[in-house]
Formats: sequence, C-alpha cells, structure tokens
Amino acid sequence: MGHVEWVEFARVAHVPAAGEIVHATETWEEPAGGGAVVARQLALLNGSCELFTALGDDELAPRAAQRLAELGVDVRVQSGGSTRRAFTHVDASGERTITVLGDKLLPRGPLPLDGYDAVFFVAGDAAALRSARGARFLAATARELPTLREAGVALDLLVGSATDPGERYDGGLDTRVVVATEGAAGGTANGRRYDPAPLPAPISDAYGAGDSFAAALCFALARGDELGDDALAVAARAGAAVLTRRGPYEGQISG
Repeated sequence: MGHVEWVEFARVAHVPAAGEIVHATETWEEPAGGGAVVARQLALLNGSCELFTALGDDELAPRAAQRLAELGVDVRVQSGGSTRRAFTHVDASGERTITVLGDKLLPRGPLPLDGYDAVFFVAGDAAALRSARGARFLAATARELPTLREAGVALDLLVGSATDPGERYDGGLDTRVVVATEGAAGGTANGRRYDPAPLPAPISDAYGAGDSFAAALCFALARGDELGDDALAVAARAGAAVLTRRGPYEGQISG
C-alpha cells in the first residue's frame, strides 16, 4: 500500500549548482515512488502483489497503471486530484537527488485487507493502515511516523534510515523488528549490526535500493525466515542489486 509518482530521470556528471546548466547523458521516465518500488519487488519475489494506491484524474494515471501492470503489479487505484511528479538527477557516483512536484496522493481506507499474508505500508491514511493490520504480517516505513502513531496498530517490521532525518525512529511504537539502514555501512536490526551485501557490479543508480531492501526483508520475514543471516541476507542482496542497474526495477531480484 502506498504512493506512486511519475518520475523523470536524468543521468548527469553532477547535480547542478545554483545558476549552472548541466547536460544529461541519458534520460528516461516511468512510475516510481516507494509504493511502486516495494510492490514490484514483492511481486518478483512472491509471484504476485497487489498495490493499493491513488492516482490523479489526468493523463499520467493510465500510463502509470499500465506500466505497473507490465511490471507484474496488480494495481488497485483510487482516483482524484493530480498525479504527483518528480525529477531525479543521477550523478556520476550513482547518487540520486530528487525534486518532488505536487502533493503525495494517499490511498484511503478502510480497505479489504483481511487475511492477506503480508502488507507493506508505505503511505496511506490511518484508516487504511488499520485495515492493513488484518494481514498476518504488517511492515511499514518510518517515513510515515505520524500516521503510524495515529493509527496505533502493532507492526511486525519497521524499516527506516539512520542517515535520513525524515526516516529516523526514536521509539514509541509497538513493533517486533526495527531496522535502521546505513547504506554501504549496512545497518542495525533490533540494535544488532548487519553487514551489506557485496555489489554484483559497479554502482549505477541508487534510486529504489532502500525500498527494494525493505520489500525483500518484509517478504523473507513473512514467509518465516529468521531475522539474522537469512532474512537480512535476502534484503541486503536486493538492495545491492538495484544499485548496479538503471532505475528502480532493472536490478530487482526474483529469488
């Protein structure tokens, strides 16, 4: 469950400074955002995944839904407003810098999620999140802490970033597993350090690596893997693979 935005990507030598003009060596566009990236990684690992999302009443909405369907995601769309857009610079080191255009459209509940094996909450309102607790396993991103606190549901997994202030978790939620990622340094899971996976190729593009890591960790834990070496190894491999290919989808793992 989460948001989708239409993203234009440009590969550049460096992110332009104020007043500077840079020339892109490559450009592409497609629907992305945390909800889309998580759903596609789960679809590859599980064989299927439904994405509950919201798109605008505009020409980008059907394009986004069609592309996600081509990627193997079963899209359940609530419509209204304008589809959010984003522009992403990918520099020579593979780092992505994102400019967001427009408001995030949120799926709103209640939603028919009782009995699902797993739900990953990336974005939505509190009612949608409460519906997600009807699943056997519920994961969430720390990006949405205000909604997580408002909904007041227990979580099986919370994934955030130790280096991004917008994803730092300082406690207060009922959650079984808390993971704080640190990129190339690995991270911590329930306070214990884990190592990153080796890169299978040189870094190309960081966009989507963190969301793919989180999705793979949700999948592994939901199917019964132990957190230790098993689930975290799958997640770390998923994140590393995405780093080595263009965009969020080309490098996602299928097993």
